[in-house]
Amino acid sequence: MPAEMSDTTDPLESSAAGGAHAPGGVDATAFTAFGMRELTAGTFDAELARAGDALAVVFFWGVDCFNCEVAKKTMLLQREAIEALNLRWYHANVYQERALGTRFALHGVPSFFFFHAGRKLGRATGWQGVPQFGMAVAAAREKIAAFSAKKA
Repeated sequence: MPAEMSDTTDPLESSAAGGAHAPGGVDATAFTAFGMRELTAGTFDAELARAGDALAVVFFWGVDCFNCEVAKKTMLLQREAIEALNLRWYHANVYQERALGTRFALHGVPSFFFFHAGRKLGRATGWQGVPQFGMAVAAAREKIAAFSAKKA
């Protein structure tokens, strides 16, 4: 079906009708839209340290991962809800950065890991949708509050 007939095009299909593409045909539109910084095994810790006091999330993904594409497309379709979570975004292709997959014992992608002040708070494995992702973010924020209360 031609791209001009976008009213009937499934938004979760491959972005053949347009979108920013990284090398290798990866649709990078969500990476750009949410200001996701790319991480490698060599830059991971230093980049996360730059997040400061922000709640950071790392989107671990892989090339040709259907569920990773579903996650990116869904996040774009519900952009306001994702932006309202007020996250500092990062991404890493674990098929390319295998050391990160090993370091975080990944058994599948997509996986989202939450960090604050250099501390890993938790993870959300798979993509269950924006409401469930929001619940994972809320749980990470509760851990930040609990850590802060212990320090006080």
